[in-house]
Amino acid sequence: MLNRSLIGKKYPPVVFNVEKQRLKFFAKATGQTDPLYFDETYAVDQGHPSLLAPPTFLTTVAMEQEKPYQYLEDLNIKMGRLLHARQMYSYHAPVYAGDTITMDSKIADMYDKKEGTLQFVVFKSHFTNQKQNKVAEASSTLVVR
Repeated sequence: MLNRSLIGKKYPPVVFNVEKQRLKFFAKATGQTDPLYFDETYAVDQGHPSLLAPPTFLTTVAMEQEKPYQYLEDLNIKMGRLLHARQMYSYHAPVYAGDTITMDSKIADMYDKKEGTLQFVVFKSHFTNQKQNKVAEASSTLVVR
């Protein structure tokens, strides 16, 4: 059983500098074709300050910490019992090359289905830029079987 007393547990902020090459690599890896993600001159000509971060790029911010899956350890969840059920993003402002993004995360919720045979963990993250503007929120739901 999941330790529900950990609902609300917050994790240390992760600070991440958005680099042009990382954006280009992520865009290529995810099959993006819009030049806003690859060609800085084009992006600037379109009114952007630099290259635009592709959708879901902010997922990579979590990987910049020493233990990106610390919350799974805290919940004593073995990877072999885990399934990724859902990922949702709410975007509030664009993220660009040159931004410094801070991610604050917490275990937001836990619940059961099928009389407890499936347990769900909801992990939420909030992202702000160097101007303290909220740029996005993410919610990841995991199933423990």
